[in-house]
Amino acid sequence: MLVDEMPIATFESPPPALTAPRPPGARPQPAESLRSQVFNVRLASSAGRQDAAGVLLRRMYAWRGYAVDPAARQDGGRVTFYAETDGELVGTMSLALDLDGRLPADENFGDRLAPLRLAGRRLCEPSRLAIDKGMSKRVFAALIHISYLYAHRLRGFSDYVIEVNPRHVAFYQRMLGFADFGGERDCSRVGAPAVLLRLPLDVMGERIRRWGGSFEGEGGERSFYPYFFPLHEEAGITARLAALCQGEDAA
Repeated sequence: MLVDEMPIATFESPPPALTAPRPPGARPQPAESLRSQVFNVRLASSAGRQDAAGVLLRRMYAWRGYAVDPAARQDGGRVTFYAETDGELVGTMSLALDLDGRLPADENFGDRLAPLRLAGRRLCEPSRLAIDKGMSKRVFAALIHISYLYAHRLRGFSDYVIEVNPRHVAFYQRMLGFADFGGERDCSRVGAPAVLLRLPLDVMGERIRRWGGSFEGEGGERSFYPYFFPLHEEAGITARLAALCQGEDAA
């Protein structure tokens, strides 16, 4: 069971059975399977919670045929969030912060990141993202939204840069608005090719303000932004996140 003192955010989402079409003549779903799932997003502030996030990460990466370094732990330059429902971890992501002029992406794309730093951009790198199979789109969106609030609102970082497999480039471009920033190169950390993508966080903020929380309405937007939290919830989430981070800093 993964339980902490205070979640950063809590939300409900229909179970997968409600979102999948039911074949003609199929029996109605049992009442217990129709209940909404309640998800909490929390800060992985202890070694045990980071280890649990690592277990999910390795399992999902292995399922896709990738290797992952299990030794990476949270430090002053990395923060890890996780999503759980009924005490079971179902999603995780880490955010590497460019505090000393070095991000994981520098290993393969340092020549592309250096001009951004010279231009005064403050970079951070979402990484180690894993969502359990069958989970709601809101789990992915919640982790990304909270990482944005932490990086941009609380810490003043200006850009996301990420390394993704070439097969996933179109997904991140279409669903979050990333742009190609480095072409394709070999990534030694996961034993597969990678493409460097970039997204200015002020651009992400504009899309959140326009689409956040609109997943139940009509709008025709097919990205992940409608599954982000509504704009009016950002202040409360940011305040809880700041309180948790102050507690970590004081520990």
